[in-house]
Amino acid sequence: MAMSGFEGFEKRLELRFFDDDDNPITNNNPMGLRLIDFESLDQVLNQVQCTVVSAVANRSFDAYVLSESSLFVYPTKIIIKTCGTTQLLKSIRPLIHLARNLNLTLRACRYSRGSFIFPKSQPFPYTSFKDEVVIVEDSLPKSLRYRKASVITPSSSSSRAWHVFTASADVESDEPVVVVEVCMTELDRVNARSFFRRKGDEKNSDSAGKEMTRLSGIDLINANAFICDFAFDPCGYSMNGVDGDRYSTIHVTPEDGFSYASFECGLSLYDDGHEDVSEVLSRAIEVFRPGSVSIATTYGGEDYNHEVTKRVERVLAKKLGLKCRSRLMDEFPGSGTVVYQSFTPRRK
Repeated sequence: MAMSGFEGFEKRLELRFFDDDDNPITNNNPMGLRLIDFESLDQVLNQVQCTVVSAVANRSFDAYVLSESSLFVYPTKIIIKTCGTTQLLKSIRPLIHLARNLNLTLRACRYSRGSFIFPKSQPFPYTSFKDEVVIVEDSLPKSLRYRKASVITPSSSSSRAWHVFTASADVESDEPVVVVEVCMTELDRVNARSFFRRKGDEKNSDSAGKEMTRLSGIDLINANAFICDFAFDPCGYSMNGVDGDRYSTIHVTPEDGFSYASFECGLSLYDDGHEDVSEVLSRAIEVFRPGSVSIATTYGGEDYNHEVTKRVERVLAKKLGLKCRSRLMDEFPGSGTVVYQSFTPRRK
């Protein structure tokens, strides 16, 4: 990557497993996938070419900050996203195997990513989405028979497509969580300075990470979340937020010329006591003041809500001066609906 720069855009994999209330085995194992021992997880991550640098857990799930992004382990769901030139798809078979040892059967798989800044620097199969889909399909059991691959491409920017592959054992999605993934490039140079470690700073990564969280304003995005953060040397930042059964995560590559930041969270649009998603996104994006923003919102078990989509566009326009340049939608059997929006400042 030295000839081009660090690839900030992540590859993301989500595996969901059956939660069979009638199965006495899974009934007696409410921890589910969380019983996978750390050594086994570490072996999987070695194949992916990343390591755990920090971790936190609560009653609902385990959250790991990785040397290249994040891993979340719920009783019946695993989310892993990795940046750089990592080999994410090598995790599929071993994770399914580890789950099978706990008598958990795969229910659904989702693989997604944006368009890489340095596509030619990626190893096989990540130079071609078609090749990636072949690898994923070969790694999955035939019981996941509802499958679809799609490249959602805005007419305003063909170089900023959203790639999605889903496979499900059910024609209807069982996932109540709405997942929002924000990708940001061309970060404001002044804001990006918060994610460089100071010269001569002898603080450890834990202290430096907390300082970046505070200076950047990331701690204000969700005041209820416990933040597990990590500062890289000489620059770069990752954090996982834990708020009950809700996760959030941020990853930052601040170098000028290929600056990138991502924000992701899982939420429900209709829960009382949780803040409007448009306000959360506004605060997250304001931390970076990017020149280009894309938002992929995945509605699983909840129906697509057009008013939420429009409200996000209104709030980002009013508060941050971002104009929605495209809005596309695609449906995936057994895996819900994906809405993909692209934004740039009005002045552009």
